Amino acid sequence: MRYWINELWRLGYMLFGLGALGLLLGELFGSLFAGLGWGVAAGLGLYVFLHLRHVRLLYIWLLRNPREAPPPGTGVWGDLFDRLYTYQKAQSQLQQRLRDILRRIQDSCEAMRDSVVMLDHNGDLDWWNSAASDMLGLQPQHDRGQPITNLLRDPRFIAYFETCDYREPLLLPSPVHANRTLQFHLTLFGDNERLLMARDVTRLHQLEMMRRDFVANVSHELRTPLTVLAGYLETYSEHAGELPERWQRGFIQMQAQTTRMQNLVEDLLLLSRLEIDSPDDDRDTVDMASLLASIVEDARGLSAGRHHFVLETPETHHLLANTKEIRSAVSNLVFNAVRYTPEGSTVTLRWKPWHDGAAVEVEDDGDGIDPVHIPRLTERFYRVDKGRSTATGGTGLGLAIVKHVLLRHDAELDIASRPGTGARFRCAFPATRLSDAAR
Repeated sequence: MRYWINELWRLGYMLFGLGALGLLLGELFGSLFAGLGWGVAAGLGLYVFLHLRHVRLLYIWLLRNPREAPPPGTGVWGDLFDRLYTYQKAQSQLQQRLRDILRRIQDSCEAMRDSVVMLDHNGDLDWWNSAASDMLGLQPQHDRGQPITNLLRDPRFIAYFETCDYREPLLLPSPVHANRTLQFHLTLFGDNERLLMARDVTRLHQLEMMRRDFVANVSHELRTPLTVLAGYLETYSEHAGELPERWQRGFIQMQAQTTRMQNLVEDLLLLSRLEIDSPDDDRDTVDMASLLASIVEDARGLSAGRHHFVLETPETHHLLANTKEIRSAVSNLVFNAVRYTPEGSTVTLRWKPWHDGAAVEVEDDGDGIDPVHIPRLTERFYRVDKGRSTATGGTGLGLAIVKHVLLRHDAELDIASRPGTGARFRCAFPATRLSDAAR
């Protein structure tokens, strides 16, 4: 505000001085008012001329190089030049810092062995490091600005890109090297922009395949001798009463352990098949109400009257799934409830609507599970109570089988439990897995 006041004072002084000069000249030449008018006009003209001169100096300064020292100015123009120069200098320093940070980020990305690709809000290629050129075959001369789906044409990647659900990574062969396996992971940031990370997991993938093959082959090889052993034990059991008491106890233990090993081998083979086979090799229209009723009858036989069972089926849709796999998953949950809950407990089995789809729930009012164990329950051979699990004949693979079956059916497993409040296992299926057929 004070600058404008100073500028008005300057204009007033100029008009007063030139007006007085005009009055003096008018009195000398006989035209007082004409002299005053010419004096004021001359003052305004001089004032405008000075401003235009400063505007020209500003224009030339900005046009040439605003980083140089500003031209000299008087009044508000001098202060304006100084402020513009200070602001421009600060902006230059800020831009230099940002350029240095960007350069360090790019250098860091260049040093990474993983591919890093930046995509704009349209999904077009914006920037990538040299590892992306090697893994994905991107060429800086031709591919910049191209949609990523034009270069990575695998339908699985296109579906992954368009769903915008990037919670889990995607495994695909490299588009350049067919013998290399890449793990793709997308992250949203900014204004719907995306960061694509691709990692070479060929070795890990090969090790995983070797592990699967090893487990499958060993399980298959164990199956035959165990079958022979179990057959002889069953034959000898007809004459077990003729054996000494000490031998009878050992004979019974051999039968129990052989049965346990057979169950373990069968579960391992089932897990291997679930991991290797395609998810939708055999899709049926499953009447879940009938299936759950059948499972409850089997559970009653396992319980031998020690538990109470409740069946609730308000959902009327059928499930599009593999009947054997779904039966195996739900049976595992129900049989676990029978094995690990005390006598007199109630086991409830439900088929009910859930969000846009439907869910199978297995709930009991037993001892419950400490929440610290819940994240690891679906790991293979993980046991909350190893002694009790061994005593009940469990293999430690039941929940791992449940997880793999649900993954193959686009479903999720949710576990809720606390000590003393029982446990609830929910298998939630999406709407795409429901059939319009009613019971």
